[in-house]
Amino acid sequence: QVQLVESGGGLVQAGDSLRLSCAASGRTFSTMGWFRQAPGKEREFVATITYSPGYARYADSVKGRFTISRDNAKNTISLQMNSLRPEDTAVYYCAAAIAYNTNALYSGQYDYWGQGTQVTVST
Repeated sequence: QVQLVESGGGLVQAGDSLRLSCAASGRTFSTMGWFRQAPGKEREFVATITYSPGYARYADSVKGRFTISRDNAKNTISLQMNSLRPEDTAVYYCAAAIAYNTNALYSGQYDYWGQGTQVTVST
């Protein structure tokens, strides 16, 4: 049974850092990523990374502040979030796709989703 379990969310102040992790079980995925959804808004792409090589892409809003990485041996991905802003407040979701895709920017390109973890950035 496939499962994606996120961890690491929390409440921080603007300018702080936070690290999210997602542990996958059940199979290995060629592409994994992070999306987020703020209250009243649609789910949006944050970052994606392929299995090997770890080709990464980012949303413009997080480029230079967030870093996605993966540990293939542990079947996990992480999202290091630095210089957090109040507008980064959202539920963050881990997503996984069976297919290898260096342009997996849309939610429809992913096959499995985690339950989400809340990130709140206060002023």
